[in-house]
Amino acid sequence: MITTVTSLAVLRRDLRRLAFRYGLPVETRARLVLSAVEVARPRLDAGRPLNVRAGIEYGGAHPRFLAVELSAPWPGATLPLPCEPGREAGVVWRIGLPSPLPLADPSDTVVAEEAVEEELALALARVDALSTQQDEMRSELAETDRGLVALYVELEERDERLRLAHSLIFRELEAALRPPPPLVEGVELAVHYVPAGDDAPTGGDLYDWFTLPDDTLQITVVDAIGHGVESTRSALNVTHAVRTLVLERHPLESIVARTADTLVPTFRGLMATLQLARLDTRTGELRLANGGHPFPLLVRADGTARYLEAWGSGVGFPFPGSDAVLHDRLAPGDLLLLYTDGLTESRRDIDEGERLLMSSAQRHAHLPLPELIAAIVADLHSVILHADDTLLLGIRLPAGEPHAADG
Repeated sequence: MITTVTSLAVLRRDLRRLAFRYGLPVETRARLVLSAVEVARPRLDAGRPLNVRAGIEYGGAHPRFLAVELSAPWPGATLPLPCEPGREAGVVWRIGLPSPLPLADPSDTVVAEEAVEEELALALARVDALSTQQDEMRSELAETDRGLVALYVELEERDERLRLAHSLIFRELEAALRPPPPLVEGVELAVHYVPAGDDAPTGGDLYDWFTLPDDTLQITVVDAIGHGVESTRSALNVTHAVRTLVLERHPLESIVARTADTLVPTFRGLMATLQLARLDTRTGELRLANGGHPFPLLVRADGTARYLEAWGSGVGFPFPGSDAVLHDRLAPGDLLLLYTDGLTESRRDIDEGERLLMSSAQRHAHLPLPELIAAIVADLHSVILHADDTLLLGIRLPAGEPHAADG
C-alpha cells in the first residue's frame, strides 16, 4: 500500500487506521504516530507531500512484520519508536505483528474517536503510575531520611558518651600522674595544668614534689619534648630518676647531669628540660638547679619581682647539667612561680610572655594562691597563637609567719 499525504492530520489518521487494522498495541501505535509526525513535520510544514508505504514482511525474529516507510529523511532526533534507513533516503519502522492478525478495517470515525482516547488514557495511566512511583519513592526517601537522622543522632550520642568516657579516663590518668601538693607546715602550694588539646591531656609537662626527712621541700618541674603519651613517658622517666637521685642524697648541683647519664643511654631520643627547687621550710632558704628550663619568677611581698637566672642544659642536650646552684631566700609573703614554656610562649614571643607573667603575678599577688595561679594562666592565655602543654606551680610563704632565720 502506497499513499501520498499532504498534512500531519492525514498522516496521523492513516497510521492509526493501519494500527487498528493490524491490531497493534496502543503504546506501539502511539509511539509510531509520534515518531512518524516527528520525521514528516519538516517536509509537510514546507508544503512538500510525502509517500507512505506500508505492507507485510516475513522473516526475522517475528513470523511477520508491519513495515511502515516514509519518504522523508530521519531528523536525527531520538524518536519514541526507533526507525531504520529506508529506500529513497527515507526511514522505515518494522513492527512485529500478533498472530493471528485481527485484520479489522475501522472507519475514520472509529479511529478519530477511539484511538486518541486510548492513547490519552494510556498516557494518563503512565502519568498516574509514575506519580504513584514518585509518591512511594518520596515516602521511602522520607523514611530513609528519618532513619539516617536517627542514626546520626545515635552516632552523635555515642560519640559524646565516648568523649565523656575518654575525658574521665584522661582526668583519672592525669590525677594519677600528677601528685597532689604535699602538706607542708608554713608553706602554701598550688598547681595549674592545661593540656595542649583535650584529646591528649597527658603531655610532656610534669612535676613532682615531696618532703625530705629534714622537712626540706623538693620540687621538680619537667618539660619533655613532644606531646601525648610518648612525651608523658619521657617526663615520668625524668621525674622518677630525679626522685631516686635526691633520695640517694646526691648533691643538688649534680642531679641534672646524673639524670642524663642514667636515662640517655637507655632512652634514645629523650629530650627534656627540668627545674629543681629545694626549699628549707624552716628558714626559707631556696636553692635552684636548672637544666635548660625557663627561669623561675620570684615576687616579693613588697611587690618587686625578678627572674632567678639559674643556668644549665637539659637531658638529651649537649653537655647536660647545672652550671651552678643558685641560692636565695623566701621571706613571709614571697611568691615563687615555676612553669613550663607553654605559659610564656603562647603568643610566640617569649620576651613578651615573661613581661606579661611578671605583671600578672604582681597584679594578682593579693589573691589566694589557687586563684592567683588560675588568674595568671587566664591572663597569659587570653591570646593563644601557639598551643602547648602549660604547667604553672606556685609556692608562697604566708605573710606574718617568721622563719628561723628571721629570728
